[in-house]
Amino acid sequence: MMIRRLLAGALAVLTGGTVAVVLFQSNPATAERRAQAPIVIGHRGASAHRPEHTLLSYEAAIAMGADYIEPDLVSTKDHVLVARHENEISGTTDVASRPEFADRRATKTIDGRPVTGWFTEDFTLAELKTLRAKERVPDLRPDNAAFDGLAEIPTFEEVVRLAQRHDVGVYPETKHPTYFDSIGLSLEEPLLEVLNTHRVRKAFIQSFETANLRDLRAKTRLPLVQLITWGGAPYDWTAAGDPRTYDDMVKPEGLREVAAYADGIGVDTRRVVPVGPDGRLQQPTTLIADAHRRRLQVHVWTVRNENSQLPLDHRLGNPASPVFSRATGDVMGWLRRLVELGIDGAFCDDPGMGRAVITRQAVRPGG
Repeated sequence: MMIRRLLAGALAVLTGGTVAVVLFQSNPATAERRAQAPIVIGHRGASAHRPEHTLLSYEAAIAMGADYIEPDLVSTKDHVLVARHENEISGTTDVASRPEFADRRATKTIDGRPVTGWFTEDFTLAELKTLRAKERVPDLRPDNAAFDGLAEIPTFEEVVRLAQRHDVGVYPETKHPTYFDSIGLSLEEPLLEVLNTHRVRKAFIQSFETANLRDLRAKTRLPLVQLITWGGAPYDWTAAGDPRTYDDMVKPEGLREVAAYADGIGVDTRRVVPVGPDGRLQQPTTLIADAHRRRLQVHVWTVRNENSQLPLDHRLGNPASPVFSRATGDVMGWLRRLVELGIDGAFCDDPGMGRAVITRQAVRPGG
């Protein structure tokens, strides 16, 4: 395994890839984790190089040295979990150009907001399998459009089988669990069924909501991760009239509550290092130390390649260039900064660069 990681790291340096990283590191209550090699997570696969949430993307992530691959999960009409960033799929498939499905276009309220398009829950798995995936942000990642039309929508089970063939883990996210509960397509039961059927032991389960994680805590021993955005609140809190927000969740008392049902938090990088009005990084917060005191791992998201997706401090090139926004910036420097702050992991779009950073940190004297 170490040889594979070293080779993947060298390949990343040569090819200029970029990564998803998760480091099992600085938990003061479990200091032995410091001796473990950090792990790399492919965010939606290798979404910097292939259309996200396709087997093409997951295969690329594994080849680049990812230890975990991340599928976002939604349900089909016949209650099969598939990997899509959202249940609305007009931006990630060719459904809008398929005349046989024109009458499926609808407007729905998802997490309190109106959304118009085509939704996975209105298609059977067999129907979804006739669609083909495409790049979601072609203006940012034009090279990925070369793979448009080549890949199907994968099921969660297909992702798990791929991961097991290559001895990597899975890091599934349940998308909009309150909404799917409301239409009789709960995500947690089929999620656990797939994991249990395939005897998956190398996995994290993550969610932006809280109630489903509490429910899962009673049903699985796999580690659970509470996702926390920069603003807003868990939708299950909002739906229940709870006035608290994610800001409350990252306070010491909020972290104490999270630690009662989760093993880690997955946070926007700005929760660790805020960004000022000028786009530059400010002083780090105390979140990592606060979370570690509650025995919570800290995974950050999302480290991306492109200048437009990086803090101003880590952008490279000529800002006047028409391609500056999508050019690769100082991803390695940004990741190193996060690693040095003590994160236990990071989601990144290009597992190659992350593997390079983590491998270099591991072989440094005293590293």
